[in-house]
Amino acid sequence: MIILVATMKAKQGKEAELEAALKSVIPKVELEKGTLKYMLHRAQDDAGQFLFFEKYVDKEALDFHGSTPYLKELFSTIPDLLGEKPSITLYEEIAAIKK
Repeated sequence: MIILVATMKAKQGKEAELEAALKSVIPKVELEKGTLKYMLHRAQDDAGQFLFFEKYVDKEALDFHGSTPYLKELFSTIPDLLGEKPSITLYEEIAAIKK
């Protein structure tokens, strides 16, 4: 399993626009075969701070996700909404609660 954690910070006054743009891809990502989780979060103390938690069955699924037209469109749309460069970190799942 591959875990991707991405954090993004909206420009002042662009919080709602960034949230809408990020949420817009979720229905499309839900249809991807190898994407197991794709969760968008907002910081409780900062309405402009967003975090994606993503889980993929393997590198091929992650690569497919990154190559989709809707993700490419998202990343061409959001630079004007971001206050700083997104942070993206890949993790390997080593233990989890199974519920």
